Amino acid sequence: MLSWIVLFCVGGFGYGEIELLYRGSTHWSMLLAGGLCLVLLRWIDLHLPQQTHILTRCAIGTGTITAIELFFGIICNKVLAWNVWDYSQEWGNLWGQICPRYALYWFALCLPVFAVFHAIRRFFPLWQARGTLFL
Repeated sequence: MLSWIVLFCVGGFGYGEIELLYRGSTHWSMLLAGGLCLVLLRWIDLHLPQQTHILTRCAIGTGTITAIELFFGIICNKVLAWNVWDYSQEWGNLWGQICPRYALYWFALCLPVFAVFHAIRRFFPLWQARGTLFL
């Protein structure tokens, strides 16, 4: 359980840092979204067969992150009117909350994430099993 909490915190603060570097600002709700994204990416990594190609993992991860972004966007931007982001000027956007451009960024971000998860499986085989020391 502690390892999931640590992973959530790493994802949340990591995502916040990426946003600060890219946009110059972030919102606390994005820390929750980032934490949830990294936890779900690890869950995906643990539950896919090990021989699943990294590009397939990244495609599944991209769909997951984009779905989380849509969910948080609808809640934060539409329901609560916090105006955290607006992609309405982006090509192919859906309600101004998600768009292909950022989905491509999520795909690119999934590459190093799944590579790290692969390294964890390879160099720390004890940690690869569900329910062991590390996730």
